[in-house]
Amino acid sequence: MLALIAGRGALPGELANRLEVAPLVCALDGFGPDDLPVDVTFRLETLGTLLAVLRDNGVTDVCMAGAIGRPVLDPSAIDAATLPLVPLLQQAMTSGDDGALRAAIIAFESAGMTVMGAHEVAPDLLPPPGCSTHAQPGAPDRADAARGAEIVAAMAAADIGQACVVQHHQALAVEGAFGTDWMLQSLTTRPDAGGGILFKAPKPGQDRRVDLPTIGPDTIVAACAAGLAGVVIESQGVMVLDRATVLAECNRLGLFLWVRAAPAPG
Repeated sequence: MLALIAGRGALPGELANRLEVAPLVCALDGFGPDDLPVDVTFRLETLGTLLAVLRDNGVTDVCMAGAIGRPVLDPSAIDAATLPLVPLLQQAMTSGDDGALRAAIIAFESAGMTVMGAHEVAPDLLPPPGCSTHAQPGAPDRADAARGAEIVAAMAAADIGQACVVQHHQALAVEGAFGTDWMLQSLTTRPDAGGGILFKAPKPGQDRRVDLPTIGPDTIVAACAAGLAGVVIESQGVMVLDRATVLAECNRLGLFLWVRAAPAPG
């Protein structure tokens, strides 16, 4: 049986709708999914009890999907089943996002469960390489995409984000703690004539079972409002929610969506 550790956003619902057998939906208190009923709500302070509940329900596989924040840990609320996990929780709370996600993987794997990526549960969320929109990237856009890949790789060293906006080889904005939508919103009052691309890709070397980036129809609308010419995502590295609507929005708004094959290592 699969347990879906569901955060905010549309991804958990998209995954649940694709499964033949309904998953056990679990959510961190205060960070539940937008449109999916939750079976089990838990706190970090009761993570050990959650693991016991999963085992009692026959859960063998776990998928973490959706956005969550970093709650404040209340030591007085830690239950007996979670006491052995305190060192792991302390590590997670003092690490960056990547470190916290690695700690979560360790917790589930130590309980004998297999952690699966959302793209493994629903492989069709990863679109094939190429550009299926009416608009197509030109040579300057392709150069900006290559620059975007370099910027995201540099951001990975600081565990900052997975997206940036590039024009004429220059970074106009980089994704931070507030996410892609906030970054794009910050460009809606840009003082120039517009243009440039949104580039999105996983951090080099990240564990792709968790925190694989996504885009959806709202991303395209936000990119248009920011004055961009198109969106570039790394092939096999970024999930597209409601792909048909994403492509329709690109064509309606005159943007391109280029699924760019990642260059070979070395």
